[in-house]
Amino acid sequence: MKVLVTGFDPFGGESINPAFEAVKALPDTLGTIEIIKKEIPTVFYKSLDCIDGLINTFSPDIIICVGQAGGRSDISIEKVGINLNEARIPDNEGNQPQNKPVYSDGETAYFSNLPLKGMIKDLHASKVPASISYTAGTYVCNHVLYGVSYLVDKKYSHIKSGFIHVPFLPEQVVGKSNMPSMTVETITKALEICIKACEKYETDIEYISGTTH
Repeated sequence: MKVLVTGFDPFGGESINPAFEAVKALPDTLGTIEIIKKEIPTVFYKSLDCIDGLINTFSPDIIICVGQAGGRSDISIEKVGINLNEARIPDNEGNQPQNKPVYSDGETAYFSNLPLKGMIKDLHASKVPASISYTAGTYVCNHVLYGVSYLVDKKYSHIKSGFIHVPFLPEQVVGKSNMPSMTVETITKALEICIKACEKYETDIEYISGTTH
């Protein structure tokens, strides 16, 4: 099995992005799983063009995109991407779309087809704080989650894809009052668990999740 794992470059005034720091710390293989680790730009559409090119180059079976979610305290496995670009801040090339679809011919939303509950079960078994998230925001992270799902729907039906949000690193929260963080070692461990879950679970499992708000 071949897994493409991407992480964004730094954005929003940060000098480091925990997503790619953890991605590049992954091993090249996990048993029989080959891991392809790539950085992508925090830029609307250029990020998707980059991933489309990587698909054509490496022909992965699974794509896991990873992004920073400052303020979150756990590993957030994203369930759904929505067809909306609405940027609170400009991306790394100054683009700031408002109330625009990612793709005008796309569905209103796409659900990830990864074994999300299997991932969460295995993360919890390894004592890693994690949950399924039902909103990836409206910035480049959601753009990539939705956009890759669109590519899978339109061009690459054999691929499974999804998105994982991770907290700030400890060094990023210095001077940020009451801001949670997680070490790169824990984030990397979590990604390894999620990658192995993709091989372990051909289809997703029953495991209690959801929210009350």
